[in-house]
Amino acid sequence: MNRKRVTWSLYLIRTNKESLYTGITTDVLRRFAEHQGGGVKAAKSLKGKGPLSLEFQIEVGDRSSALKLEYKVKRLSKNKKEQLLKTPNLLTEMFPDLFTSLSC
Repeated sequence: MNRKRVTWSLYLIRTNKESLYTGITTDVLRRFAEHQGGGVKAAKSLKGKGPLSLEFQIEVGDRSSALKLEYKVKRLSKNKKEQLLKTPNLLTEMFPDLFTSLSC
């Protein structure tokens, strides 16, 4: 049986109040559109906080690694997240064990 490998990504969205929302998905653009739409699939914490902007995205690998990375990024301070937006490779330096072999 040949299963297609699914790659998970971590993303950060900025709200109108400058807060940063962190999430994971297999399709960042689809998920961002769901958040912007404000429907049933949008995160409750983002409803009514538009306009939203997709600030950051990075491929992580498998779902397990993405969940672990999401947990760690959500625990970062706002200043550290802002630093991450300016220096994207900072994330792979901080948590190298969570990035499964990806061809860049």
